Amino acid sequence: MKRVLKFLAYTFGFLLLLLLVGYLYIQYGLAPHIPEVKDKSSLNLQREKVGENFYRIGNNWLRKNESGLWEEYIEGEPFERGVIRGKLEKELLYSQEVAFVDQIHNLVPNNSYLKYLGWFTRVFNRHLDENFPEENKLEIYGESFSAPHEFDFINPAYDRMLNYHAAHDIGHALQSLALVGCTSFAAWNERSADSSMIIGRNLDFYLGDKFSENKIVYFCNPKQGNKFVMITWAGFMGCVSGMNEKGITITINAAKSDIPNGATTPISILAREILQYANNIDEAYSIAKRRKTFVCETLMIGSAPDHKTSLIEKSITKTILFNSDTDFILCANHYQSDSFKNDKNNIENIATSASMYRFHRLEELMNRSAKLDYKNVASILRDQRGQQDKNIGIGNEKALNQLISHHAIIFQPEKLRFWVSANPYQEGEFVCYDLKKIFIEAPSMKENRELNETALAIPADSFLLSADWENFLQWRELKQEIKHATNDKKELNNEKNTANNFIQFNPEFWETYFYLGEYYKAKSDKASAKKYFDLALTKEINDTHEADKMREEIKAVQ
Repeated sequence: MKRVLKFLAYTFGFLLLLLLVGYLYIQYGLAPHIPEVKDKSSLNLQREKVGENFYRIGNNWLRKNESGLWEEYIEGEPFERGVIRGKLEKELLYSQEVAFVDQIHNLVPNNSYLKYLGWFTRVFNRHLDENFPEENKLEIYGESFSAPHEFDFINPAYDRMLNYHAAHDIGHALQSLALVGCTSFAAWNERSADSSMIIGRNLDFYLGDKFSENKIVYFCNPKQGNKFVMITWAGFMGCVSGMNEKGITITINAAKSDIPNGATTPISILAREILQYANNIDEAYSIAKRRKTFVCETLMIGSAPDHKTSLIEKSITKTILFNSDTDFILCANHYQSDSFKNDKNNIENIATSASMYRFHRLEELMNRSAKLDYKNVASILRDQRGQQDKNIGIGNEKALNQLISHHAIIFQPEKLRFWVSANPYQEGEFVCYDLKKIFIEAPSMKENRELNETALAIPADSFLLSADWENFLQWRELKQEIKHATNDKKELNNEKNTANNFIQFNPEFWETYFYLGEYYKAKSDKASAKKYFDLALTKEINDTHEADKMREEIKAVQ
């Protein structure tokens, strides 16, 4: 008996030792390598408050314009840029991380589980820092000194901020969400009102309204490479939409991916490298081929020197340059080149998702505008209808405008001019900037004044003054109420009126009936559940997977 107890004690002790070693390895052995910095004197710099929502450090500054967009100008060496950006954005860094973690808390409500998620991310991304350019690591490290300590229980600041740059890729790859569907397009020559190139894009990246509250128009004057502008948020050094001083633009559109077995280069970091160092399409393509990424993505490259726009279609295994044989090019969330026509993921994506539907809707709208200018590009980006102007419900993924965009942007690369949408989504005013003028005036700006081209601003969408907008806001509130009641298996207050109002606020959207079906299914009211699931199937559903799920739900309540 003693031998058995001794054996069990040794075994238990050995297992504890293994757990301890595993914990220490994850906590310290997998921590990213801290970049070496010879000169850390920038850490002693102090932020000066010049006015309301206007801060400076030397030539660098951060201000909020009259439309609600933050504007930021940063110059210098990489670590210095990161430190200064962190000091200027300190409050924004906190609110941005709160918004991000709150969204994660919706999925993982327990802090202990959240810490386990941090460990998992550390293991999954154990080689992540090896796939970042040293310049970007120095920037992120510099900014991490201003990161809030409130979330150190997840991971240390530099570790967290490095991993946040892969959030898009992990969510996209592991859940095949592609963060819903971004849409972009470009025209030049005969399809442009003045023959110069014009590009429009919606970034449908949604982590809640709070995450999009403080978008930043970030003007960077680095010591190496091109000056550039990106539309971004506090703590994010990657690029999702941007233009450099040579008239090179870049936007990214997710495609369907296989599940990766580890992290390589985040797509936003690749896009940032192209933005800073490419001077034409060939150079952009060369940079894209050098980097391995762990998700599939299309990078739309507009080029003033080439007077055209091309697509770089990048999968985990190959990188293809796709050129249009017309004076325009369109992009949703599937590949278009012959190289991917037999790719199983691309074939499935085209057959099952909303990507091709949106692509054809974009074709319809392009054909109605023989020549594009910045005003009708904005109208296309704001379109909420389905094909042939069908009412498919407000917020439908098949619409170009799903009312979830972090931002929309319009570029005129040959004029170094661009427009950015103010909140909400692409519905607010489109603010216009002249990039050449910005880089002349920004370093010497001492007073709080507007730098945008006010005469070229595009007014906020009249939709914001409509009853439909108010109905949509109320519909979203009721959706959350119904989802909570479903999950908690509780009866809604004033159930009949709530259901009727929910339908009235968004009657053509399939989700309206789906959520009511789920609610009544949770109540074991099979007849009502089936009625609403059947109604959902009569509407324009996002994709075939959702439709198949609905049919399974109907079988379950018959």
